[in-house]
Amino acid sequence: MNILETFRNRAKEANKRIVLPEGTSERTLKAADIILKEGIAQLILLGNVDEINSLEKKFGLDLSKAEKINPANSSKKELYVQKLVELRKSKGCTYEDAVKLIEQDIYYGPMMIYMGDADGEVSGAEHTTADTVRPALQIVKTSPGISVVSGAMIMVTKKENLGDRGVFVFADVAITPNPTAEELAQIAICSGETAKQIAGIEIPRIALLSFSTNGSAKHELADKVIKATQIAKSMRPEMNFDGEMQADAALIDSIGQKKFPGSLVAGMANVLVFPDLQAGNIGYKLVERLGDAEAVGPVLQGLNAPINDLSRGCSVMDIVNLVAITACQAKK
Repeated sequence: MNILETFRNRAKEANKRIVLPEGTSERTLKAADIILKEGIAQLILLGNVDEINSLEKKFGLDLSKAEKINPANSSKKELYVQKLVELRKSKGCTYEDAVKLIEQDIYYGPMMIYMGDADGEVSGAEHTTADTVRPALQIVKTSPGISVVSGAMIMVTKKENLGDRGVFVFADVAITPNPTAEELAQIAICSGETAKQIAGIEIPRIALLSFSTNGSAKHELADKVIKATQIAKSMRPEMNFDGEMQADAALIDSIGQKKFPGSLVAGMANVLVFPDLQAGNIGYKLVERLGDAEAVGPVLQGLNAPINDLSRGCSVMDIVNLVAITACQAKK
């Protein structure tokens, strides 16, 4: 059984309610048809209900088991508006502002989660990452002790002698361009939790990557990674962190033990934390394309509820897979 089948089976057991804000997107609807047929999750489709029904008929789909809601005339619209005013009043949000926001699917979805009417959300087939993340931060906010949101990619490679039988978690690949040392430490912690709770990696070994290993180079960029490693260790001493570390030292045992003797992570890393977004995004795409690996995600980390962001170039199956992952997150 591959990891995607594992996600789907776990999602079926969880039977969570996942809201899809882009309910009039062709890809979203086709993915919903598959999700409902396979019983991966309960679905809530947001958008003009007449349009959703028309597209359902046009594409020959069966969405009869999905709940369909138009945020503009929902029976819970007023309740959600009042709650949004309460949540955002310190930011100057008026009743009129809240009405305009709640009528947007991208705000209605997170409010459903906040109010306990849904367990998770998948968006991004049509919306930008910023449009998905902003309402999530405003409504469900970040997890206790975490101030930064990041994106982790689960990488399934053919190198079963590396990582966790070829499986890795890469972060941050999607959200924070240039994290501080404190933020990088939080990303490392969240990535370790993603590895264990979502990717099924029993013992996460988290390498904070750099162009330097164990003091081999002196530079402020390496210093940031060293500081982040120290912070992460102090915040979560039960987790396995090490850095700063070059990628080969993180992955290859003989190199790791030579460059970083005594490390519990070097040569055995299954979670790779990149020093910034440029490195993380470039790194995962190189491994995916040149290394013929499968990239699953990204999984958004650090939020107080499972809300995940698709690429606008996503396929139908990308949506199906991310819904399954989101359901697994909601179970946890």
